[in-house]
Amino acid sequence: MRADYWNVTDEQVVEKTGHPLAHWKSVLDAFGASSKKSNESVEHLQNEHGVPRYWARTLVTWRQKQD
Repeated sequence: MRADYWNVTDEQVVEKTGHPLAHWKSVLDAFGASSKKSNESVEHLQNEHGVPRYWARTLVTWRQKQD
């Protein structure tokens, strides 16, 4: 993975996941991702929302960088 892999656009995220960044921010916040280990959040996106592993990791890291 490149060092700035979490710097993605809404267009990229919609193309790969079907939803914009704001949607995934809400999902991760509702899950309580800020108080969980990142792997738990990645697994949640994969198992509950069908997000591919690379994109789940990208979204979790992106959300962490927002704080």
